[in-house]
Amino acid sequence: MRGLWPGLSARCFLSRQLPPRPRRPPGIRLLSRQTEAAGALERAMDELLRRAVPATPVYELREKTPAPAEGQCADFVSFYSGLTEVAERAELLSRLAQGFGVDHGQVAEHSAGVLQLRQQPRETAVLLLAEDRLRYALVPRYRGLFHYISKLDGGVRFLVQLRADLLEAQTLKLVEGPHVREMDGVLKSMVSEWFSSGFLNLERVTWHSPCEVLQKISESEAVHPVKNWMDIKRRVGPYRRCYFFSHCSTPEEPLVVLHVALTSEITSNIQAIVKEYPPSETEDKSKIAAAIFYSISLTQQGLQGVELGTFLIKRVIKELQREFPHLGAFSSLSPIPGFTRWLLGLLSSQKEHGRSQLFTDSEAQEITSITGGPLGETLKVFLSGHDWVKSERLVRALQAPLMRLCAWYLYGEKHRGYALNPVANFHLQNGAVMWRINWMADVSLKGITGSCGLMVNYRYYLEETATHSTAYLGSKHIKASEQVLSLVSQFQKNSKL
Repeated sequence: MRGLWPGLSARCFLSRQLPPRPRRPPGIRLLSRQTEAAGALERAMDELLRRAVPATPVYELREKTPAPAEGQCADFVSFYSGLTEVAERAELLSRLAQGFGVDHGQVAEHSAGVLQLRQQPRETAVLLLAEDRLRYALVPRYRGLFHYISKLDGGVRFLVQLRADLLEAQTLKLVEGPHVREMDGVLKSMVSEWFSSGFLNLERVTWHSPCEVLQKISESEAVHPVKNWMDIKRRVGPYRRCYFFSHCSTPEEPLVVLHVALTSEITSNIQAIVKEYPPSETEDKSKIAAAIFYSISLTQQGLQGVELGTFLIKRVIKELQREFPHLGAFSSLSPIPGFTRWLLGLLSSQKEHGRSQLFTDSEAQEITSITGGPLGETLKVFLSGHDWVKSERLVRALQAPLMRLCAWYLYGEKHRGYALNPVANFHLQNGAVMWRINWMADVSLKGITGSCGLMVNYRYYLEETATHSTAYLGSKHIKASEQVLSLVSQFQKNSKL
């Protein structure tokens, strides 16, 4: 069978390959066409991969084997780009992961060789060579394809999108299993190298930035959606800063975006930051004492897990210190995604008879008198919506219990020993302190339904971030303020979880 030509799409390839079919009844004809098309697509995928994925050279010739023809890699890019359905792309990636990974037979053979050498008195050079052979055997074959695609014009961008497709396919359960997870790990490792800090450019967004950049910044905002052009003008205007990383190969293309508010103190309410105010106001540096990181958004889903956000915050802090040498306080004002869902899960697990495990007797009595029904079930209904914030009595009654429950969710709920909440885990890895939990800090629909209106400040003490980061990553210790620890203590005292 002839191979694919550069620029030839999957659809075009299939149209050339499918033979003419005899006329059949409509229903049978439709089913037959679907079956034949699916089979033809699978055969086209197998043929493509056979041609496009370079064979792994033998160890002795690994540095002397010429690179595959550029057209082979371009064929894969063209074919893949021609697949418009998520399921079709997932199928191709699954076949690539399972059929072109590691040769386990060679790995077993080289592993046995290394073990044998370790049991015998041999020269160090011999053992090191055997270990190098083993490392070489552990490299999956598809890595060579990714490596050569990265050298094509636009190849890195293509691979970032390919990884985004792979992550989406895993989320949708279209592809599963260890082979797929291994390929995602290989792609993540390669992308991390291509997007390391040395290849990233820090760029500031202003109202005079290109319209394309302002548009992308607006569209990528994932934390506090941009309402209109006046809104974005305020977010890049006085007392505000907006920065993003671009790659050296794609200048002015935002990869990760950070919004900063310059304030007189560490802000406890997001509406104070995103509120409407005249954009013509000029900055008074004497009023600026704190920098609040209130939104960080990744624009490329294929870059998930790459430490772009961490690098960006560190670079922005240095940039702000140069602009404002007197600036002393650096803090986030962060949402708490997942808190409401976690809380509703707790309420569902509570027994309606006997003492509540989440509330004190007086709290339970007061909340019940306001809601007019059984504590757990009624509160679940209220917290599943957002109208409960219209009742001042209910807001006051819930403040104490929800504050301590939130503190426990952030501080005590863990995943593999680290903070369960992804935003908390991110800032704690950076070395920040879990500094202050804020009641009714985000009264937007998203804030109320996602985290009962609560937000948290993660404060960056620059002289101590390295120590805190090491303690968290190494011993999984969370550095928290007295306010947070006091709320955690109250939770432990009043709850039976």
